[in-house]
Amino acid sequence: MVKTTLPEDWQDLLADELEKPYFQQLYNFVLEERQKHTIFPPAKEVFSALRLTPYERVKVMLLGQDPYHDHNQAHGLCFSVRPGITPPPSLRNIFKELHDDLGCSIPNNGYLVPWAEQGVLLLNAVLTVRAHEAASHANKGWETFTDAIIRKVSDKPDPVVFVLWGNYARKKKALIDKSRHVIVESAHPSPLSAKQFMGSRPFSKINDALRGFGKEEINWQLPDL
Repeated sequence: MVKTTLPEDWQDLLADELEKPYFQQLYNFVLEERQKHTIFPPAKEVFSALRLTPYERVKVMLLGQDPYHDHNQAHGLCFSVRPGITPPPSLRNIFKELHDDLGCSIPNNGYLVPWAEQGVLLLNAVLTVRAHEAASHANKGWETFTDAIIRKVSDKPDPVVFVLWGNYARKKKALIDKSRHVIVESAHPSPLSAKQFMGSRPFSKINDALRGFGKEEINWQLPDL
């Protein structure tokens, strides 16, 4: 699974992590789960976020928590769903805020690959889940692995914008060098905290920070599919 699907640049960066006992245990756990249950996303898409956003191109990192656990939703990018799948509530709230913040029209899909291709690393803290069982793969080792990814991004010599929505993501602030990077944080866009999320203007804040770094802004407008 790892050697064939984890991109070479990230493999090199995370080589020490891949050799640690916890990762072998995690690998065996996911392998066994796939033999017994339906697991999302498919094995070839577990590391889609890393494949679509090479390390050298990361300029924004948006942290999610757990993959979507219904059929045909998760494809390896946090908050994103496949074309043709109705955007879940959190993603609909993200699009509403994007419209209010930057005037972007709300797309007819929730496929966030265009963001990833511009340097937005859309990483979940946990990279797999059992069908219809939210957080079923939490505390199995993925968090240790993705914490290592956050640290590697924080180690980049050029500044990055880290986007932390909700208390779970905000706990990752300790992994980030705040003297060099910008953190954009707010409540989570889920229906439970949407009132606090709406009006936080994260997208204009991200682009303002990128301009301050002398980097190209993200074009947040997603095309209709």
